[in-house]
Amino acid sequence: MADTTVATGLTVQQWDDQYFTEYVRENRFVKYMGTDESSMIQVKDKLSTKKGKWDTFALVHELEGDGVTGSDTLEGNEEALDSRSQRVEVAQIRHAVRVAASDEQFSAIDLREAAKSRLKSWNLKKLRGDIIQAFRSINGVLYASATETQKDAWLVDNADRVLFGAALSNNAANDHSACLANIDATNDRLTSASLSLLKRIALNADPKIRPLMTKAGDEEWFVVFANTYCFRDLSHDSAIQQANRDARERGEKNPLFTGGDLLWDGMIIREIPEIPVVTGMGASSIDVAPVHLCGAQSLGLVWAKRPKTRTKEFDYGDKYGVAIAEMRGLEKLRFGTGADDTDDPTDLGVCTGWFASVADV
Repeated sequence: MADTTVATGLTVQQWDDQYFTEYVRENRFVKYMGTDESSMIQVKDKLSTKKGKWDTFALVHELEGDGVTGSDTLEGNEEALDSRSQRVEVAQIRHAVRVAASDEQFSAIDLREAAKSRLKSWNLKKLRGDIIQAFRSINGVLYASATETQKDAWLVDNADRVLFGAALSNNAANDHSACLANIDATNDRLTSASLSLLKRIALNADPKIRPLMTKAGDEEWFVVFANTYCFRDLSHDSAIQQANRDARERGEKNPLFTGGDLLWDGMIIREIPEIPVVTGMGASSIDVAPVHLCGAQSLGLVWAKRPKTRTKEFDYGDKYGVAIAEMRGLEKLRFGTGADDTDDPTDLGVCTGWFASVADV
């Protein structure tokens, strides 16, 4: 009787599929990913089954009209859908490692397993870094690469969804660098009051930033991402401490002890240490950092090819390497407010606050 064996090619494919599952599941932003328009990070993967260079996200705003009641005529009183679209282009992302030489020949699966932790760690850091960069990007340009002219133009189009420090008056005529220079180390740290102001800005923006719904559909939340120093300042705020002390579970699981997420005014505040500071741009040359309040359709993520591995032999079989490659695109979603989709783009789901980010001394 002959035993059934799995073809090597299928075994490798199963390994790659399992790798992708773990890679996505272990990403700290995975809970905010979904395929519908209500997700913070909307994911599309139809390019994984057909050829294409980009995928398109539909941006449809909420209806604002009153409709009709009773026997009033509806015909002729319809409301036009204000819809826009944004294309997100995909690109190949690759990396590779070499595994130390072995006296025993590696099989394809053993080699992949040997490099798995290093490749997955790199993949996780790469996607996490790309998400953080997308949140702070300037109309598709990395913040660090954007010119002052580009930052000013972005601020003009997003003035109704940006806050500098604790007061709206810190906006210096939409001059980005001048606005940052108004942020001081005393009055413009992240506090419960400034966070609530940021939320009001998001709700009063035109169009407003849509909050995220719980699975039960009975609660609305925004999610706020802050770096370590801004999160520190917020956690020291007396109102935040009282709210988390008196209104949440007491004991060792309380975030005041564990350092977990904070809750305030319909917002979940998460610490993301990797959000970088902008050095020397605040008042008296202090460091400042962005705080991102996020709602639905903040980012668009397109997967065209899931991670796939390839192996290679070097130096007459003395060394072995394994490479990982995927193809995806990731951008902050924007809607054009001009005549065309791309005219005067405005961030769809992100309200950005800038606050003092002063290191411990």
